[in-house]
Amino acid sequence: MILIADSGSTKAEWVILSEEEGPETVFTSGINPFYQDSGQIVPQLQREFTSAQKKYDAIYFYGAGCLNQEKGEIVKEALLQFFETPRIFVGSDLLGAARSLCQEQPGIACILGTGSNSCYYNGSEIISHVSPLGFILGDEGSGAVLGKKLISDILKNQLPSRVIRSFFERYQTTAAEILEHVYKQPFPSRYLAGYTRFLSANIDIPEIENIVITGFHDFIKRNLMQYTQVHLLPVNFTGSIAFHFKSQLRKAFEEQKLILGKTEQSPVSGLIRYHQSRGSI
Repeated sequence: MILIADSGSTKAEWVILSEEEGPETVFTSGINPFYQDSGQIVPQLQREFTSAQKKYDAIYFYGAGCLNQEKGEIVKEALLQFFETPRIFVGSDLLGAARSLCQEQPGIACILGTGSNSCYYNGSEIISHVSPLGFILGDEGSGAVLGKKLISDILKNQLPSRVIRSFFERYQTTAAEILEHVYKQPFPSRYLAGYTRFLSANIDIPEIENIVITGFHDFIKRNLMQYTQVHLLPVNFTGSIAFHFKSQLRKAFEEQKLILGKTEQSPVSGLIRYHQSRGSI
């Protein structure tokens, strides 16, 4: 019996796999060692991991913020404390995306969720990687950056008045409350990404669609164009933003004359196939 987890900054999906029973899925809040230490992760798991099963033959955890050994050890220590399992692999969410989307074939793999990321994967490991830099300095095309752009345009009156009225009617908030969440509360990227629901609900408004397509052009220009293989291979995506704004992503790719490959909401099904093919289960 094994446990496979994919965690972004907003949510984590855990799938329990055994040879005897069908898969069991558990959802928790996201785990990110850039914002949390082991002492914060363990109580979160105690509150939110609802399965009675705690002992596994192996755990494969792919998570945001796990790009180096130091950050990965924070997550591994928490998992060791919570689960009765000594065999634990912790890798980046980007490696999880690459394994899910490309399996054991070369390809370009990307994440567009709360954050964004990309890499060239040779079929076994990540060879080239452009640092995403987080939502303040980078994360182009991500939910956090699209939400940030929307909020900025709302508060600076850069959108039609009817759109601004609709926003405040829907969320019943104020500029002061928004600034409090962004600058003083934890997980500002998660908060900002929540406003992509407004973008999705109003995507037929040209100014709103332009925010999304421009964000995707920025992702292409500042990230994908740095891979020499980008014009030779399909570019594959996983993540809620790529999935829900697939039409706008396709428009941006067509304008840049790039090939859009797979677009999956979650990498978990692909990770299951990957580990099954390697005999992990």
